[in-house]
Amino acid sequence: MTSSLQSAEPPLKWAPLAGVTAALAMFGAAQGLSSPLFTLLMQKQGLSPALIGLSAAMMPFGLILSASFVPAAVRLVGARTLAVGCSLIGALCFLGIGYLQDWVGWFLIRFVLGIVINPLYVLGEVWALSLAPPSRRGRVMGVFNTVLGAGYATGPFALTLIGTSGWAPFAVGVIGFLLCALILRAVSSDLAGFEDDGQSGGGLLGFARMAPALLLAVLVSAAVQQSTYALLPVFGGGYGLAEAVLAALVMALSLGNILLQIPLGLLAERFGGRAMIIVCALATTACALLLPLLILTPLVWLVLLVMGAVGYGVYTMALVELGARFKGSVLVAGNSAFALMWGVGGIVGPPGAGLLMQAIGPLGLPVVIACLDALLVIFALYRASVRRRGRA
Repeated sequence: MTSSLQSAEPPLKWAPLAGVTAALAMFGAAQGLSSPLFTLLMQKQGLSPALIGLSAAMMPFGLILSASFVPAAVRLVGARTLAVGCSLIGALCFLGIGYLQDWVGWFLIRFVLGIVINPLYVLGEVWALSLAPPSRRGRVMGVFNTVLGAGYATGPFALTLIGTSGWAPFAVGVIGFLLCALILRAVSSDLAGFEDDGQSGGGLLGFARMAPALLLAVLVSAAVQQSTYALLPVFGGGYGLAEAVLAALVMALSLGNILLQIPLGLLAERFGGRAMIIVCALATTACALLLPLLILTPLVWLVLLVMGAVGYGVYTMALVELGARFKGSVLVAGNSAFALMWGVGGIVGPPGAGLLMQAIGPLGLPVVIACLDALLVIFALYRASVRRRGRA
């Protein structure tokens, strides 16, 4: 049965899929460079941590505000034109950063960057989902997110090599966005368009009614990931770990995220995206509960490798399920809703975990992570029971 199903599928278009993945990796490198670059530049200017944090919030704020406009923009100018245009605006933003050297102007630029990177995230994932045959969707999205994660990690690494002085760091950002635009333009003839398919999902609110568990999965994944990356050094510091070890803890999370998305994608092909969302959420909960017990032992490195993978794996599995259930413009609307929920999760997660850590100490971080993922598991199981009753 499986072999006949696979034979009926259209062949995988490797060239456009590789092009989209490479383009997003270039964009990811530029995006990954931007956050530490802004922080270091503002520190050099003697700005307070509060102002630096407020500046960092401009990008997710732009992402959230732009999420509802992506489907309409696709219908208005077309997916290809929108993606290439946003890449070019991103390059201009990095030119503006280098030219202005002014933290007030950077607030506006970071907001604009949040707006223009959103369509790149949305359309890149939508194209990858559309190009992937159903039988290989899990591994395709695993590879896609692995390469994107590696590209994102390249940005901070490049910054350690070139520093923050002169035009070199801004040139890396400009080149990353320009390469993204050029690659997308080169493969655009083989990329599906979604602007004229005649489907309607009722916008973001309509999609939320169709797939609330998927949106909660994205919010939880974002809140957990960004809380962990931001506060894991604080958690480890509470147990007296050295500064070098604290940085290595975060690197272990990133390494697990990069190395294990493909195996998780293969498991999604076997067991389905819905089931794997629950598995990843349960595994994240277990890792969070083990952190306080193992933080001073060598086993903590294994826990963090797994935690980095399954924490982000919740999002990868949600993408796989999204591609399995929706097509065309509804898929664009769904992915725009994912971007919105990712932004919301990033805004509410770290502050919430930070406040609880301030109240009860380092244990606040694993408590928040475990509670969020437990909530996701409960709601996902509830939605599964509702669907079963609906079919009965």
